[in-house]
Amino acid sequence: MAVVEARNLRKTYRKTQALDGVDLSIGEGRIVGLLGPNGAGKSTALQAILGLVSHEGELRVLGRDPWRERGELMHEVCFIADVAVLPRWMRVSQTLDYMAGVHPRFDRARAEGFLARTTIRSDSRIRELSKGMVTQLHLALVMAVDARLLVLDEPTLGLDLLYRKQFFDALLSDYVDHSRTILLSTHDVHEIQHVLTDVIFLDRGRVALSASMEDIEARFVEVLTTDDRLAAARVLKPVAERRMFGRTSLLFDGEDRGRLAALGEVRSPSLADLFIALLGETGPREAAA
Repeated sequence: MAVVEARNLRKTYRKTQALDGVDLSIGEGRIVGLLGPNGAGKSTALQAILGLVSHEGELRVLGRDPWRERGELMHEVCFIADVAVLPRWMRVSQTLDYMAGVHPRFDRARAEGFLARTTIRSDSRIRELSKGMVTQLHLALVMAVDARLLVLDEPTLGLDLLYRKQFFDALLSDYVDHSRTILLSTHDVHEIQHVLTDVIFLDRGRVALSASMEDIEARFVEVLTTDDRLAAARVLKPVAERRMFGRTSLLFDGEDRGRLAALGEVRSPSLADLFIALLGETGPREAAA
């Protein structure tokens, strides 16, 4: 059973089409990056999955309709938003007390283990913490819940480089197993590539790419070519191209690497490079899922 299954998902705000026929299928035990420029529809998609907004089309999350069965669904789903807040008067220890009292799947020992890696003191009040420390506390609370689906919207916003690395390492070592699924939306494309199993590119409310990281590695090839071989490379119909350092970078989908090697330097594009190529200023060049 797919953890998230969407067919022709649509959402309109007045004259704005936030989601325009989105099809998604997210399997169990996957770490999925939901990526796209501002206004692409990422937040609306997450809100629909969490049952926070109504929608058109079909959507099932853990076999449930999130809009009509949100109460039951929230027993198996955890969510942290980039705008989440905690009561400023609370002490850190009180937030752990509260979570232990309201959520039957909260593991206090696990939360304390996450916090032990930080400089956060249990007797500190929320108002005494920096923005980054509040984010660390949020993540500790959410990741300590034994949920089947963890939804993270810009989870490392405001964190320094060291803790961002620690957080993503924790996703791999402390949270993930074959029964848990993570849906992660972020702008830090280059930092999450190593933790993802799948990626979904959204642009203007539509899916521009949906593929596993293995499929992306096999399908997409970047070639750096010189001007004298550029015309020959264009004959093979690249999906995108850009000028860089006196040469032209061309992105190919499904083309034979041996054939491309005669045209220039062949390499696998990073996820950030692929994102820019498909969703750059010239507009999306939709790739088949």
